[in-house]
Amino acid sequence: MHRPPDSSGTQRDPYRIGVTRSPFRARNVECICSFPRAIRRKVRPAWVRGGQNSHARIEKRRMLTDAPPRRANRAGFLESDGIKTLDLPRDGRLRLITKSIATAIGAGASQDLHRACQEFLDAACEFYQVPACGVRVLAARPLRVRERWMTELFGDYAPETMLIRVWMRTAVRKDVTSFGTFLSTLCHEFCHHLDFQKLGLHDSWHTRGFYERAATLYHHARDTAPKQLFWVPAPGGRWRINWPRTNRGGG
Repeated sequence: MHRPPDSSGTQRDPYRIGVTRSPFRARNVECICSFPRAIRRKVRPAWVRGGQNSHARIEKRRMLTDAPPRRANRAGFLESDGIKTLDLPRDGRLRLITKSIATAIGAGASQDLHRACQEFLDAACEFYQVPACGVRVLAARPLRVRERWMTELFGDYAPETMLIRVWMRTAVRKDVTSFGTFLSTLCHEFCHHLDFQKLGLHDSWHTRGFYERAATLYHHARDTAPKQLFWVPAPGGRWRINWPRTNRGGG
């Protein structure tokens, strides 16, 4: 089932990445993270929690996986979790396009950014031999405020339409987001596209394997050295990334 947009124009059920800020509980955080599904088997919103007055950097968030399904789709979940990497292009096409994304972000040029993102996705789809994936680059991130927390949406993917949406400005201050955050969001949402169209999964979970794949694509596109991700168990059969150990390179 595909729910209609809410009053703010935000789709309620694509695969999402975002941030929730609350002073009471901080979970599901770091570069890209996930919260429980909003629609069973169809939606897996990704939110980060922090206080309304918190301006913690995105890079300092934790990364938390989805809880594994109890019965249905468990095999697909485990398959996703076990695929730790992606084949990568041998040429520098994605890296060249990524430089255009960085330039457009730096200039705050939304039209140029949209063209660069679409070019990036076209090149990626061509390499992975999957159907074309569209993109919309929107302005300030949608913000939902509650009494004790607020949620901020970074990007989402709708499998029915194969459309990615990414937001280029922060919700409150309307500042242009950092290049790294924007690129990681784009790669994250494209990996949802690959889960359906390349891997043939019936759903796209935020597993350890999913985050590893997204990180592989991100570091290739940005031409940076990948880090080995170290994980520790979390309640409910989940896993979260151990950033201190990851940043040390183990040990």
